[in-house]
Amino acid sequence: MEAPSPMEQSLPLPTLSPAVPPYVTLGLTVVYTVFYSLLFIFIYVQLWLVLRYRHKRFSYQTVFLFLCLLWSALRTVLFSFYFRNFITANTLGPFPFWLLYCFPVCLQFFTLSLMNLYLAQVIFKAKSKYAPELLRYRLPLYLLFLCISLLFLVVNLVCALLVRMSSAEAHTIVLVRVTINDTLFVLCAVSLSLCLYKIAKMSLANIYLESKGTSVCQVTVIGAIVILLYTSRACYNLVVLGLSNKSVINSFDYDWYNVSDQADLQSTLGDTGYIVFGVILFVWELLPTSLVVFFFRVRQPNLDRVRQQMTLSQWFPTPPPPHPVPSMIYRKADET
Repeated sequence: MEAPSPMEQSLPLPTLSPAVPPYVTLGLTVVYTVFYSLLFIFIYVQLWLVLRYRHKRFSYQTVFLFLCLLWSALRTVLFSFYFRNFITANTLGPFPFWLLYCFPVCLQFFTLSLMNLYLAQVIFKAKSKYAPELLRYRLPLYLLFLCISLLFLVVNLVCALLVRMSSAEAHTIVLVRVTINDTLFVLCAVSLSLCLYKIAKMSLANIYLESKGTSVCQVTVIGAIVILLYTSRACYNLVVLGLSNKSVINSFDYDWYNVSDQADLQSTLGDTGYIVFGVILFVWELLPTSLVVFFFRVRQPNLDRVRQQMTLSQWFPTPPPPHPVPSMIYRKADET
């Protein structure tokens, strides 16, 4: 075997260039941060308008907006780490790790549960006139969704802490968490679709929604998009995680998909994965949250009051005045 020549020995070893130029990664970080910051500012303005127009401070609208405000704030803080040192974002302690990576997914599930409760309230309002006995099921329904939300929160918190604080196999813990989380997402999406189906068949529900400044068509479109996005994310998540032991899946860059759901499977941030991560967050997180915020935006009270009066007068016209009683007619004749 021939010895290498002195020229070959002096040549530098080949190096790997990054998959994406640094300015592209920095530009995407700026775009992601700006999107979440703008959403945060918009929601903050909406909450301020609740006080400005003296709306009800504790309602479905304010709870939705507050959850989305907290979600956008956490995402903005997360992306702000990548301006200087992404290693900091991947080496956080157990609780900051759960708060920035896992808790936003819990907030999204809470908004989906509240969407179910809101549409269920519309159904109760529409049917209470003809079936008042349905109102007794409202409290058990609230308790059911409260228990489901607490289960979702506890499972995420316990699994995230186990991954960061114990020596257990990360893949097994993530598999348990993802199975429970995405199953609950799918069940809530199915429940939301059933509510939309019932509302679409009820004329009184349309009256109630129009009095609130919206319509059955708008609720159906937004609800259908939210169901499609959340269900597709859950199904993809379950399928890919189930097949991850059998084959290497690189087509959709699974490793970085679930920074929002299974960030514990990846310890370093790759350039290509970072781009996929941002795109998926935009499609499967930012888009449905923005639709929910648009649906529960604050409207001017004067327009709402006029719209409500016009809707109610259209469907429930004012009854004619009662006919005068004969005795009153004779009394008036005597007075004249």
